[in-house]
Amino acid sequence: MLDEARQAIADYVHAPVETCVLVPNASTGIDTVLRNIIFEPSDAVVCFPTIYPAFENTLDYLTERDQFSIYKIKHVLPLSDDEICSDFERVLETIKMDGKKARLAIFDTISSLPAVRMPFERLTEICRAHDILSCIDGAHGVGQLSLNLAKLDPDFFVSNCHKWLFTPRACAVLYVPIQNQHLVRSTIPTGFNFLKKDRADQTNNFVANFAAVATSDDTPYLCIRAALEWRKRITWGDKSGEEAIIQYNNNLAREGGKLVARMLGTEVMENAERTLGDCAMTNVRLPVNTGGRLIRDLEHRINRTLDLKNIAVNAYAYEGRFWVRLSAQVYLEMKHFETAGLAFQKMFARRAEVG
Repeated sequence: MLDEARQAIADYVHAPVETCVLVPNASTGIDTVLRNIIFEPSDAVVCFPTIYPAFENTLDYLTERDQFSIYKIKHVLPLSDDEICSDFERVLETIKMDGKKARLAIFDTISSLPAVRMPFERLTEICRAHDILSCIDGAHGVGQLSLNLAKLDPDFFVSNCHKWLFTPRACAVLYVPIQNQHLVRSTIPTGFNFLKKDRADQTNNFVANFAAVATSDDTPYLCIRAALEWRKRITWGDKSGEEAIIQYNNNLAREGGKLVARMLGTEVMENAERTLGDCAMTNVRLPVNTGGRLIRDLEHRINRTLDLKNIAVNAYAYEGRFWVRLSAQVYLEMKHFETAGLAFQKMFARRAEVG
């Protein structure tokens, strides 16, 4: 049954089934990759400002073990895809000038906060051109984007299925092409099918290794096929299945984000080419600055206030301003974005009254 689930998700992302295994979540998948790679002191890992905080913590921890260097790109969104890629290549040149070798780069399909679509296809090509391992955090990718891993050809790719594919938690896919599977020798924790190196040299144990890892609930994995079958029945206009879902969500996110921004008199985070928002999430600036405030406290109060109204959002501080991430789903409509906008209007009207 697990093999059938792997086959279903492998077909969905257009990858050979022997390159896909099931893990609880994207965090486990990325951590598994990073902790398996042995870095040299001359190695450098490149990451972006949008890196998921837990992964940055993993890199910091691993520098204590292997003493490699971390180069974190510094830029402020919104930027064009060209600017993002140019910043990446400039850092690669800096690494070379520093006498180090860029070993691995970690980047998103769609980042978490701010929620923007990264030019991950171009970043993967740059990695390939410079002989750098591409490690893609696709936590928000499966179910939100049309993915073809055979064409993209990353070195490592992980994506949750419980976010946008509608499986129960916890369910994710880890893709590692056959030529890189020797780098990922152990699961986290090490599973029952681990082979010592003298035997692993003779047997590709990648799939079996991930088939029995500690005590786990496999039922979310077994829901993948049902989730995919359900998605085929979704229609929107003359579209059906994945095309309907992706186009509906992207359109709703764009229009819903613009509506909330108009209601608040602010703006949506986007570049001139409108590529950052080419996804099912949008970022709207809130009419409050971060200066002199307890940021975490304000983030919590905003999110908690709307949560009590049965509205799930993610308010966050970014570069001196507050933003809110709004997500579009097939079960939402414009009226739900309007409800969120009205809730924010009331919230910030009260804040203005009390100064």
